[in-house]
Parts: sequence; C-alpha cells; structure tokens
Amino acid sequence: MQVTKTIEETRKLIKTWKKEGKMIGLVPTMGFLHEGHASLIKRCREENDIVVISDFVNPTQFGPNEDLAAYPRDFARDSELCESLGADLLFNPEPENMYTDPHAYVNIDLLSETLCGRTRPIHFKGVCTVVSKLFNIVTPDRAYFGQKDAQQLAIIRKMVQDLNFDIQIVGCPIVREDDGLAKSSRNTYLSTEERKAALCLSRAVKKGQEVIGAGVKAEVVLGEMCAVIEAEPLAKTDYVSMVDALTMQPVEKVEKDVLVAMAVYIGKTRLIDNFSFQMNVEV
Repeated sequence: MQVTKTIEETRKLIKTWKKEGKMIGLVPTMGFLHEGHASLIKRCREENDIVVISDFVNPTQFGPNEDLAAYPRDFARDSELCESLGADLLFNPEPENMYTDPHAYVNIDLLSETLCGRTRPIHFKGVCTVVSKLFNIVTPDRAYFGQKDAQQLAIIRKMVQDLNFDIQIVGCPIVREDDGLAKSSRNTYLSTEERKAALCLSRAVKKGQEVIGAGVKAEVVLGEMCAVIEAEPLAKTDYVSMVDALTMQPVEKVEKDVLVAMAVYIGKTRLIDNFSFQMNVEV
C-alpha cells in the first residue's frame, strides 16, 4: 500500500492506474477507522481493481463550537487497518494542501436544510465541498458511503446527479456493536455510563421499525421513538424526524419510501442513527 500526502503525487498515481485501464474505488473517511469503515473498504476491494482511502479530518464541515480539535485521530492504526484490508492507496493530506485561500464551495440546497442541517447549517456545505475535491483528485469509478449518515448519502447522490460526476455512489449498511449501538468514531467520547445510555438510540430504532407501516402517521412512529429516548436521563434529543427518502423533506404519513432519522446528545456527545422504510405497495 502506498501513502500520499499531496494532491500532486496522488494524481500521478491515479493517472498511471487509469492508463492501465484500472477500475478505481474511493472510500472517503475522516480517519479513526472502525468496523463500519472496514465494511466499506471490503466492499470496495471486492468491486474494484484499485482501492483508494482518503483519511482527512475536514475542517470546513465543523461549526465554530463543534469538536474539530477533539475529533479522534490515529493515523498509524488507520494505515495498518487499510493495508490489512488490501487498500492500494491511503491519501492523507494536510488542510493547507486541500484548502488554499478557498472561495469556491459546493452546497446542495433543500436536502441539506432538514435533519442534521437544521442544527448544523454549514456542515453539508463542507461535506459536499471536500467530497467534490476528492472526486476531482481521485476521479473514481465508484465511491462508498455508509447509510448511518443517510442524509449525507442522499445529498451526495443529488450532488453527483446535478453536477454530472461520472461516479457510481454505493451506499453500505449500518454496522452495529453486538448490543446494537451504531459504530461511530464519536463513541470513544462516551463514558461507561454514557455508553450504556447510548443504547436508547438503537432501542428507538427498533421501536420505530415495529410501529411503522404503509399509511401510518409520522407522529405515531416518532412519538413511540421519542418515548424510548426520553426515558433515558442522560439523553437529550436534537431531532427525531420522518422524511421523504429522496428529498429529505418532512412527511406526515407513510405514503412513499421514507427515512426515519435521529440525532441525540448523550452527555456532550452527539450521536445519530436511522432506519429506512420502503413501500412495497402503493397506498
């Protein structure tokens, strides 16, 4: 596995592989890799000739009072994991290499204004900008994203469609701990007591999945889920919402494919989880 720090050396390698007719897959990450990331890398390895991993904590997707400085980092461990999974290239740039006096950004309206975008207004502009940069640097045939960040996945699909990126976006299932908690780099922030409390998210997901069905009102599903979360003293709800799976706009009733998503603070740590419901018959 090769490791690059600059855009120039990364492009040089990519051009060589492209000349050889290689299919290139990209897994964009912010590092501190866990089993969820590993599942993306394994899928990418199965479907492409060349596997490229980006390991970059992107400053433009963090708000002024968010956890950029505290975000966990362990590049040596990341590198070891990527090599063990058969990655060909690990791209680990510095912020000053990715952003030089920036004035151009990429923003997707409408889809980014609900759910996480409501309380993190600059987040998805930063995500779309850095992912666009990575797409332009790596020029992958496929790119892999986890469904835990379901709103991000929907926004990136829309960005690829609207800006005519010739890239297949592959969404991969949420990976969970044995007790149900969705894998996240931010889980490392949790104390032992908070880690136990965080299970209210996966319990709320399970309750929502039990209640949802064609024609069911959103308030019924969300009410049951909120009751689970509110029963946990250490939990503070940011949002629990049901939205159209494509537009990310709120819905009042299950009449089409929907995403049910939540963000919950456990202590000071903000965690997300979700599930999707697909209509098999028209209502």
